[in-house]
Amino acid sequence: MIQSLISIKSVRHAYKTASGPLPVLDGLDIDVPEGGFVAVVGPSGCGKSTLTRLLAGLMKPDEGEVWLHGERVTGPKSTVGMAFQNPVLLEWRTILQNVMLPLEIVSTKMSRREQEERARHLLALVGLEGFEGKRPSELSGGMRQRASLCRAIVHKPEVLILDEPFGALDAFTREDLWQTMHRVKSEEPFTGVLITHDLRESIFLADQVVVLSGRPARTQYVMDVHLGAERDIEDLYTPDSAEALRVLRHQIRVAQGRAEDTEQEAAE
Repeated sequence: MIQSLISIKSVRHAYKTASGPLPVLDGLDIDVPEGGFVAVVGPSGCGKSTLTRLLAGLMKPDEGEVWLHGERVTGPKSTVGMAFQNPVLLEWRTILQNVMLPLEIVSTKMSRREQEERARHLLALVGLEGFEGKRPSELSGGMRQRASLCRAIVHKPEVLILDEPFGALDAFTREDLWQTMHRVKSEEPFTGVLITHDLRESIFLADQVVVLSGRPARTQYVMDVHLGAERDIEDLYTPDSAEALRVLRHQIRVAQGRAEDTEQEAAE
């Protein structure tokens, strides 16, 4: 039996507002197996970003529990890495220094030389060899996001949380980074959680896609992805992928309360 490295159990959460509590999550349940890669999709405002904060230990749920490797998450953990839509690289540091930043914060047994070798290895893995001495402003958006990804995993986290890291990029750069992500995943042993609005991205990168309902969110639908370990962009144009996307689009419409529109369109 595959052990769940991440377990979200009956999580409920609401934000305090001037007009009273605003429920965001309502009995949410998600399990991510060790070494797995799960994408979470759902309507805008359904609580996906709240989920990332709970996983990272940056906030606590009002009810329910979040578990990581058999331990309840009660605060930030060094075993979690995060990458966001905005890379947030420090302009006064070189790309190499930006990537090495977590190693200055998280306790590690690596020597300074080993830390630099690992950072250089990751930069080469994502196609940034030769750019180690550049400043963030000297790189394109896609290159900065590659550096951000390296920074998120340089300290060898058990869990990598990706909060729409490719959402602001153009289509060609985004697809290129999807394939880069697969190369990284093949070499770096981590359990991944991807928050995204892009359904194509979800089935290309993930082993499983979780669809959240409208706010307050619960786990509405779970789909296993069967593209295999080795993936190419062309895999998104197969009949199986087209069917998977059709099902996910329908589930999003259900979450938006638009399922009747879908049925009416099909009848016409």
